[in-house]
Amino acid sequence: MFEDTYKTIVAPSTGSYSEKRSKFIAYAFPVQNEQNVKEYLTEIQKKHNDARHHCYAYIIGPNKDAYRMNDNGEPSGTAGRPIHGQLLSKDLTNTLVIVVRYFGGIKLGVSGLQNAYKVAAREALEAATIVEKTIDESYDVTFEYLQMNSVMQLMKDPFVTVVSQQSDLNCTIRFTVRRREADRIVTALKKIGKVSLVND
Repeated sequence: MFEDTYKTIVAPSTGSYSEKRSKFIAYAFPVQNEQNVKEYLTEIQKKHNDARHHCYAYIIGPNKDAYRMNDNGEPSGTAGRPIHGQLLSKDLTNTLVIVVRYFGGIKLGVSGLQNAYKVAAREALEAATIVEKTIDESYDVTFEYLQMNSVMQLMKDPFVTVVSQQSDLNCTIRFTVRRREADRIVTALKKIGKVSLVND
């Protein structure tokens, strides 16, 4: 059975870590798209405009197919990668972590930086509330008024959520259904007859 759930965080959270007078402040945000990422980056860069580095990593999409790591001036692989590693270790998606660094005057070296960014990111994620969500598919079903009872019976299925409904000569219902249950619901709707379905 393929996966049709994913884990994400509910609300923003923070964490911090200090090493040799350098301070690392981490922010975790739930995000839906890259526009959200840009908005949070802008917000944090304004808030900490006196910080030397604003490093980050994010993963987006139920299948985790969009991701990015950014070292923002730190040596390659010392910031974005360890932050990304914490997202992976918690199996999260639709999540952005930004770690702001205030330089304390003492260099930490590659392993010191990797550890600092990792721990700061982990602190922010451990402070977050993690939830599991289902991957849903969205459909529009159009049918004649006479089919109303049969269609509504299926709309009461525990895996179906009605988003909107309009009744006229023909009726249209927009609904979402958990991915693994979609074939069952679609097949049942088609059996009713005189029903048109659009998946979007």
